[in-house]
Amino acid sequence: MKFIILAIVALTLAYSEEIFGAEVDQEVECLAQNMYWESRNQSFRGLLAVGNVVMNRVSDSRFPDTVCEVVHQSVMIKSWKTGEYIPKRNKCQFSWYCDGKAEIIPTQDTQLYELTRSMAFKVYTGWFEDITGGATHYHAYYVRPDWAETKTPTVRVDAHIFYRWER
Repeated sequence: MKFIILAIVALTLAYSEEIFGAEVDQEVECLAQNMYWESRNQSFRGLLAVGNVVMNRVSDSRFPDTVCEVVHQSVMIKSWKTGEYIPKRNKCQFSWYCDGKAEIIPTQDTQLYELTRSMAFKVYTGWFEDITGGATHYHAYYVRPDWAETKTPTVRVDAHIFYRWER
């Protein structure tokens, strides 16, 4: 069974790059990274909901126009070490992107990441319906950010509460 799942994943990933090209492949990679780092310890629905939020933001004029720009949206500062611009800690739309930790997929999660990447391709191409009710924001159930008061709650999936930003 494991072999069949991995074969399906490999075919899906090859299909994305060969048919759609490197630009779409990069967008899928950004989406997969966000889905993995934000909800790797949650269910299929948890991963899907996080992917839905990214795609809802891409469709919303208040956010950047591409998946990678949405995922990497942050306050940037100049590094005192390299002089390059880097995301400022705790000033990103998605916390993993500027938490100061290296984004290296642990060896034991290689299969999980490949499945997440395959799922990200399907989210990106519209294969899955939006299960969040148009949510553009979410947070873990155990925190209460100030912005939550100004958004409409839509659904709770696993450890996240999702919100829609009304016009």
